Amino acid sequence: MDCVKGEHSANSRLEEVLGKPFPVLNKGFIYVADYMGGDSSIVRAAGISYGKSTKTIRDDRSLIRYLFRHKHFSPFEFPTIVFHVKLPIFVMRQWVRHRMASLNEISLRYSEATDEFFVVGPEDWRKQSTLNKQGSSSEKLEFNEGARHSEEQNSLHKYIYNIYKERIDSGISRELARVDLPVSLYTQIYWKVDLRNLLHFLELRMESNAQNEIKEYATIIGNEFVSRWCPLTWEAFNDFSLNSLTFGKKEIDILKNFFENLQITDKDKSKLFMNSSVMSGGEFQEFLNKLEKLGMVK
Repeated sequence: MDCVKGEHSANSRLEEVLGKPFPVLNKGFIYVADYMGGDSSIVRAAGISYGKSTKTIRDDRSLIRYLFRHKHFSPFEFPTIVFHVKLPIFVMRQWVRHRMASLNEISLRYSEATDEFFVVGPEDWRKQSTLNKQGSSSEKLEFNEGARHSEEQNSLHKYIYNIYKERIDSGISRELARVDLPVSLYTQIYWKVDLRNLLHFLELRMESNAQNEIKEYATIIGNEFVSRWCPLTWEAFNDFSLNSLTFGKKEIDILKNFFENLQITDKDKSKLFMNSSVMSGGEFQEFLNKLEKLGMVK
């Protein structure tokens, strides 16, 4: 797991963990192999639109938050990052659905598969959700029943891998010997992605309905890597994407009817503003505009 450092920002906290593997699942890992740019790249890319750059960190924060709120996402395509990931094939199947990235995977035509498989722990066998056809419920099997399934899984892996090795040893080509290996087998990838598309990945893979196994990787990417690499963007992403809500027209109509007799006075606005110290004046005004659309502010 060697890492060659490129030219990076000396001030980036990402340097603290560059090349450091973070363990995931039973045998997986992820680490940052390389990166370029950061919050300042976003500011410079946005600044070209109006011919000047911001002067302070506070200005940078305001600009990044403005860009994120108003979905001006093209400047977020300038920072890029490269990950080395070891993950089960079934996790990678979901991972590669995010196509706006560059990916290179270890080839089982050139190299032999290792005897490394993802095994579900006895306490981790989740039942099928009755509400989400592609997801799990929070209900799990009893430990003893789960232990039986985990033992069966271990036995199956051993049986299949022995057949694979027998094929290799008998001279069968690697590209054919591999065809019956299961999706629980671990593979390794190099994955390069820009910040905009990485945040889209995190938005989908960190949310509550994401499969737990890929969510573990996404959570490390967000909390350990992006938070260090682009802290201003990470804050904006949490505020306006990951921890925000979007209402459709019919939902807004329901809220309008519910709040029909509730009016926010100028005195109320002052109290709201006093309690919104983390908001800029522009953000607070946009907040009032939303309340106005709900009929709460005249």
